[in-house]
Amino acid sequence: MRVMPVMIGLTLAAAVWGRDLEPASSAEFCGRCHRTILEAWKRSAHARAMESPLFQDALEMAVEAYGAGTSQMCLNCHAPLASLTQDSSWRRKTTWEGVTCDYCHSVRSVALGAGNPKAAVELSLVKSGPLKDVVAPAHGAQYSPVHTTSLICAPCHEYRNALGFPVLTTYSEWEKSRYAEEGKGCPACHMYQVAGAVADPKVAANSSAKLNLHEMPGSHSVDQLNRTIKAQLNALREGDHLKVTVVIANVAAGHMVPTGSPMRQLLLDVTASPYGGETLHEQRAYRRVVADKQGKAVPREPDAFLRGASTLSDNRLAPDEKRTETFLFPMGGRAQVQVTATVSYYYSPLAEGEAQKRMTFLTLRRLVK
Repeated sequence: MRVMPVMIGLTLAAAVWGRDLEPASSAEFCGRCHRTILEAWKRSAHARAMESPLFQDALEMAVEAYGAGTSQMCLNCHAPLASLTQDSSWRRKTTWEGVTCDYCHSVRSVALGAGNPKAAVELSLVKSGPLKDVVAPAHGAQYSPVHTTSLICAPCHEYRNALGFPVLTTYSEWEKSRYAEEGKGCPACHMYQVAGAVADPKVAANSSAKLNLHEMPGSHSVDQLNRTIKAQLNALREGDHLKVTVVIANVAAGHMVPTGSPMRQLLLDVTASPYGGETLHEQRAYRRVVADKQGKAVPREPDAFLRGASTLSDNRLAPDEKRTETFLFPMGGRAQVQVTATVSYYYSPLAEGEAQKRMTFLTLRRLVK
């Protein structure tokens, strides 16, 4: 006898909250029912994809150097609903929400072919996702196998430019890894399940106790980087020199580290500071260097995406790869030495200030007497 009023209340709440639902609604509107998911998504790189100052600077440079037509290429991934809703003046809220709810949950399939991966998107009141047998009071819902695999990520994390050069290769890197063979896709690491209700209890009485993490932690997450990159530091004296070895390994990423933009780097810095003496420093950089058709290394993201034609070098850490780096510092005398090794993620030369350009996530120290 007590169930009916509760169910009527839920139905009325869903009807009121979903009354203004449009085929392309803003994330804030979706958050009326999916509050936990909205709050996590707001902390994601997807939410900042359009409004990021770094992206805005790169977009301005691309348009100035290569013409207004390049804008659409960038927005296809950084604000995918802009073209789908024909918001050429960027006035809709969904445009500035970057990779927003109604884009991902309107993807019906992804096709791989000779060119770039392409998502089939259907803007409607039926939302697609990884859950089966879902009944949504405010809109239709359908199970989508593509949302359970890496394919859902491929259209924006695999890209060949007009010259046919593969600028972004994260998806194909994953395809070559053991993770692909084992059926462990991108969502397993970047959208793993956490406790929480898919929909607010006011709207759906039978919300799942588990949901996929929409924060999607990646290279800006210290926790994610520490799970992915492990290192060991050793140091010993060899005559008048100090020999330092660092074993660094990609233990958890199903793609190269770093991945994505060729401007990204993983930096290993080692310093030897003898008591009362001068500090010595060496660095190893793990990166992919992209060149234009003349064989000249490109310096910025817009150049890599639009003029990239070949890879000059690539020493990034592959999945499951372990590498030993050796440093030899001249060290006369027997003074004790403080050895420090730091591992940092370098994002872009376009970032303003050192704090935005790189983030140190791992520090190791040894005292050599």
